[in-house]
Amino acid sequence: MKVFVFHLMPYAHLDMNYRDKYRAPWVVLPNSYFDPAKGHELYNRYLDELELAAEVGFDGISINEHHQNAYGLMPSPVVMAAALARRTRDCKIAILGSAFGLRDNPLNLAEEHAMLDVLTGGRLISGMVRGIGAEYFSTGANPAFSLARYQEAHDLVVQAWTRQSPFAFEGKHYHFEYVNVWPRPLQQPHPPIWCPSTGSAETIEWASHPARKYVYLQNYSPIQSVARYLNQYRESAASLHGYEAKSEQIGWAAPVYVADTDERARDEARVHIEILFNKLLRLPFEMLFPPGYLSASSLKNMRSHKRSITGQEHTVESLIEQGIILCGSPDTVRRKLTEAHRLLGFQNFLGLVQFGTLPHDLTQKNIRMFASEVLPALQALTDREYIGFDPGRSAAE
Repeated sequence: MKVFVFHLMPYAHLDMNYRDKYRAPWVVLPNSYFDPAKGHELYNRYLDELELAAEVGFDGISINEHHQNAYGLMPSPVVMAAALARRTRDCKIAILGSAFGLRDNPLNLAEEHAMLDVLTGGRLISGMVRGIGAEYFSTGANPAFSLARYQEAHDLVVQAWTRQSPFAFEGKHYHFEYVNVWPRPLQQPHPPIWCPSTGSAETIEWASHPARKYVYLQNYSPIQSVARYLNQYRESAASLHGYEAKSEQIGWAAPVYVADTDERARDEARVHIEILFNKLLRLPFEMLFPPGYLSASSLKNMRSHKRSITGQEHTVESLIEQGIILCGSPDTVRRKLTEAHRLLGFQNFLGLVQFGTLPHDLTQKNIRMFASEVLPALQALTDREYIGFDPGRSAAE
């Protein structure tokens, strides 16, 4: 298994009384709540944490894109990836992801990702995401065209990375007389593409297509829902596309915290993980999935499986019980991840090791303890431990 550290870079100094006036820390929260001096401190602290993860043996470090919010301060993950490129040597740098379809000119991102791949010596993983509804409010894009723009932007970018002479691209949403990206990416035919998703059936079917076979990544769901989504990917590959999806195409991301004992882990993580789920992740459902963003069937599915995230107050105990987070002693976290791998067969795990307001000292301790006590056992896991995909079991879940 490949194990990555994932970082959101939240605004950890947010005045949590914002809820007295504003309905969400996304889109509508005034930027007067952001102190640039504290932001300077946070950015450099967060980069230090990712560099530490690279030093202690994680296979990769990962970042992502969000706009106009306190949940994640990376409107341009390319900037952070560039900062990490020269301070790390061997680990992968995964942008999970960039919202190519939000742009009127996806070629700008195609150029920047190609630059990063060359700069890092071929260590880039390029995550292509649609972006949740809040990003469409933030950028003024129409969510009803989200899937079509996402898929067309993907086709444009992949062609730009792989074709070696100027060409014209004429699509429904994008029109370019000349596509001739300089530089070309180092990895051939292009950097690995991953597909983080909230779980829409359309995205799962698209990512699993034999022409793509992209790593599908699921996050922020109870373990039963994670099983359903990941098995849906395998089922799509088998029933729609006629092949058996490999475990290398499957990924799971989850907040994780490790301490000496289960009790200490809960006590140290409690306030910070509860702020993540009860404050920073709390936004109206229509801001998460606005009208037109999902098909009717996917919308119904999302309401069912994401209700536990968007519709209730959480405690660290309830999050642990549902399997949304991993929190405990090294033995507990190792056992739960091993059991999850046996059930789901994912060969890519992303641990969110800093969450909410978790301070630097606890984040560092978490990274080091996970690396020394949990990471070696995970990296040794292969398909030999996976119980295998059973379509009948998938349908019953």
